[in-house]
Amino acid sequence: MSKTIILASTSVFRKAILEKLNIDFKTAKPEVDETALCGESAPQLVERLAIEKARAVAKQHPNALIIGSDQVALNGDQILGKPYQHDNAVKQLQQASGKVVTFYTGLCLYDSSNDSYQSLVEPFKVHFKALTEQQIEGYLLTEQPYQCAGSFKSEGLGIALFDRLEGRDPNTLIGLPLISLLEMLQQSGVDVLTQLAAKQR
Repeated sequence: MSKTIILASTSVFRKAILEKLNIDFKTAKPEVDETALCGESAPQLVERLAIEKARAVAKQHPNALIIGSDQVALNGDQILGKPYQHDNAVKQLQQASGKVVTFYTGLCLYDSSNDSYQSLVEPFKVHFKALTEQQIEGYLLTEQPYQCAGSFKSEGLGIALFDRLEGRDPNTLIGLPLISLLEMLQQSGVDVLTQLAAKQR
């Protein structure tokens, strides 16, 4: 019997990324405390949380492949969270202006049928342009990315803020590294393209 694929997230952004693969999947909200442990680095944090989110959902799904993911952004050694308000977003973009912000995305594929998992952390660097106050205001008032870590949407107008992007997979920046996920699925016996070909016959 083929395993159900479950995205352990209710993020509309991650759901939209996974939909690109044209595979059937369900979503579930993981109940996980996301507080960092004492002395835990950003990469350690996101990998642990990705695993914990997948494990939390696995308890209700005994024969499934569960995708867990978590992300943090670092400007130097400062973690950038969601700004929620305009003034906070202005400060985040002022601090990012002319600098490199590194996003760390933890990814886990958990097989609940045998309690095994694959996990990794994928970095992605965003090189910001030197931004004027008018440019920051123009961007924020237009796109209002107040629910997004770092105060931008790279899949939208946020691209105007960047000098260049540096990473393996642009989906990583939005929160779900698809290239790595496809490799994990392959290791678990799920070849997405072969399955799609079979559906067309």
